[in-house]
Amino acid sequence: MARRPGGSPRRGPRFESDLRRTSRGRQPRERILVFCDSDATERDYLRALVNHVANPAVTVKIRNKPCSPSQLVAYAADFRDSASEDFDRVWCVFDVDDYPDIHRAVRSAHRLGIELAVSNPCFELWLLLHHTPHTAHSTGYRQLAGLLGKHVPGYDKARINFLRDFAPTWEEAVDRARALAPAGREYEVNPATGVWSLVRLIGGQAR
Repeated sequence: MARRPGGSPRRGPRFESDLRRTSRGRQPRERILVFCDSDATERDYLRALVNHVANPAVTVKIRNKPCSPSQLVAYAADFRDSASEDFDRVWCVFDVDDYPDIHRAVRSAHRLGIELAVSNPCFELWLLLHHTPHTAHSTGYRQLAGLLGKHVPGYDKARINFLRDFAPTWEEAVDRARALAPAGREYEVNPATGVWSLVRLIGGQAR
């Protein structure tokens, strides 16, 4: 390549054309940060999903912080604001269960720009929807784990087998979950789960 006086390369029209073509053809990945409030289940499911779908349009980091929903939202916002890297979207994944601070967590998330994937009453509803529709009021983990066990014998929330039990039907689960409640209002409806919106984003389905 020809050089100008001083040793720097002379970048002609062909170089500039190639550079523009490369820039147009290479879309930046959307950077997503996810915080889960459990020790294992949600984290393991989402990590396995990320690896399974291998969506080139996103980069996903998943972290755990066992705490109440409002504490999780605050922690996620603080982490985002102090992190050495920028994230395009930050999500919190948690259950309604018997937490008294759900509405406070939702208000804080809206104010702080945190997106939510809330399951009412718990994440096992989302897992059950991989196998069958479920629209009846749910009393909690024990009931839903029992129903899930009919489709996933020996279900253990600490050791899920994503590829065997959930990978083939995650898109069906998205469709079933979307029908249960208005998007973003899942925390008000039993049963309902907003996990579908995060899973759809990771999976690269059209929004």
